[in-house]
Amino acid sequence: MENSINKSKILIVDDEEDILKLLSTVLKKEGFENIYTAIAAKEAIDLVSRLDPDIILLDIMMPGRDGYDVCKEIRKTSRTPILFMSAKTEELDRILGFALGADDYITKPFSPKEVAYRVKAHLRRNNYIDEDKTEKGKTIVFGPFELNEEKIEFKKNGESIQLKAKEFKMLAYMLKNPNQILSKEKICSGVWGEDYIGFDNTIMVHIRRLREKIEDNPSLPKYIVNIKGLGYKFVVKDE
Repeated sequence: MENSINKSKILIVDDEEDILKLLSTVLKKEGFENIYTAIAAKEAIDLVSRLDPDIILLDIMMPGRDGYDVCKEIRKTSRTPILFMSAKTEELDRILGFALGADDYITKPFSPKEVAYRVKAHLRRNNYIDEDKTEKGKTIVFGPFELNEEKIEFKKNGESIQLKAKEFKMLAYMLKNPNQILSKEKICSGVWGEDYIGFDNTIMVHIRRLREKIEDNPSLPKYIVNIKGLGYKFVVKDE
C-alpha cells in the first residue's frame, strides 16, 4: 500500500515559489515520486485536466482567481481530495472552504512534515479501495475482461490495465450488472454511495476515462454504451 501511495500524483498550487520548493522537497523526502506545481489558477486547472492528480494542495490567496474559484472549477468534474492552505484563520473562511468541497484546511504557517502526513492520510482514505467493501477472493470474468476485487486488478485479454480507485469501483459495478441499463442515479449510488445531484460531470468524466483505457476505439465505444436519456450499459457477451 505504501509503495502505491508514493506513486500518487500530487499537485501543489501556490503563488509563492518558496512554498512550492519547500513542500516539494519535503514530499520527495517522504518518498513521493510524482509532484507537480502551479503558481496560478489557469495553470492549476489545466494541470488537473491533463494530469488527473490524486490529491491537490491548494493555496487560497492568489492573484486573479483565488483558490476558492479553483476549487469550484475542479469540483465540476473531479472528486480528487483538495487540501486548502491559507493564512486565513477565521472560522468562516474554513467553513467556506469545506462548503466548496475541500477535504482539509491547513493554516499558514504550517509544518511541512505535518502537511506530508496529512497528504498520506487522505490518500489512504480517499484514493484507494476500502478493502472492507470488497468481496474477498471474487473474480469477475466476462468476455475479454477479468476483474479481481481481492487483488484490485483488472485485465483485458490477459493484459493488466491500471485503474484509479473510483474507476475500478465503477467498472466493478458495471461488470456486476452486465447488459443492463444503469442510470446515472444508480451508478452514483453504487460507486460513490451518494445522491446523484451534482455528480453529472463527475460520472461523465469517469466514463470517458474508462473508455480511453478499455475500448479499442474510445470514440466508438462497444463496451460502455450510452443509452440516450436512460444511462449507460456495459455490453459484454459471456464467452
